[in-house]
Amino acid sequence: QVQLVENGGGSVQAGGSLRLSCVVSGATGSDYCMGWFRQAPGKEREGVATISAGDSTTYAEAVKGRFTITRDNTENTLYLQMNGLKPEDTAMYYCAAADIYSFTCARQRPSDMNYWGEGTLVTISS
Repeated sequence: QVQLVENGGGSVQAGGSLRLSCVVSGATGSDYCMGWFRQAPGKEREGVATISAGDSTTYAEAVKGRFTITRDNTENTLYLQMNGLKPEDTAMYYCAAADIYSFTCARQRPSDMNYWGEGTLVTISS
């Protein structure tokens, strides 16, 4: 059973940075499409960034140039480096994984992901 545990959320001022981490257990994370999704109050869950099993990365337009998704295969951990944070980035951030093809991974659809973490809250103040 794949388990995902996120860490690294918090409260920062606009312009600040945070790094989220997602520890994978029960599977080898690099064998999966993995990604970060977020859900703001009153809004649907949306894709932020994904990385395929072949290490192709895809970013939502809203975060391009500010966020970077990486993974450490030795630690079996997924990361999301978030710079230049904006109040509109405020949301619960979730780590997710799925055994899907690269082109499906790039679509960043929450419905395609099979495994989810509990989430970590990111709050950005202006």
